[in-house]
Amino acid sequence: MNPSEPTSPTPPGKAEAVKDQMLQHDAFSKLLGLEIDEVGPGYCRLHFMVRPDMLNGFAALHGGVTFSAADSAFAFACNSHGRQSVGLTVTIDYLEAGKLGDVITVEAREESLKHKVGVYQIRATNQHGVLLALFKGTAYRTSNEIL
Repeated sequence: MNPSEPTSPTPPGKAEAVKDQMLQHDAFSKLLGLEIDEVGPGYCRLHFMVRPDMLNGFAALHGGVTFSAADSAFAFACNSHGRQSVGLTVTIDYLEAGKLGDVITVEAREESLKHKVGVYQIRATNQHGVLLALFKGTAYRTSNEIL
């Protein structure tokens, strides 16, 4: 076995169980109104509606809300294998601004998974398919099993 590779494929049901456990204690994702649509090994898709309290001084979706939603999708995706993972580095590029009433979909996809590090690309789009932000996250995979 190559120590830089994951030890075994993750069963799809494990990602759902990890998500359920994480959501029990994730008050911030609940505060944002994030709805998880789908999770799987290395994957998460969620959505939320832009509310008035999410707007900045120019009546556009606050960048911190976009970042937080992307960070939550990143967390669900990188922990989906059942090993507690933590963010090492993240970056975000804001391409367009969300507006009041928009439904924002955030989709995280695993690009690389090694024994200790996973890399994820996260896209935030509005209901018209307009790309609002690109987020990249690198996660450190601890040895702590979640389940």
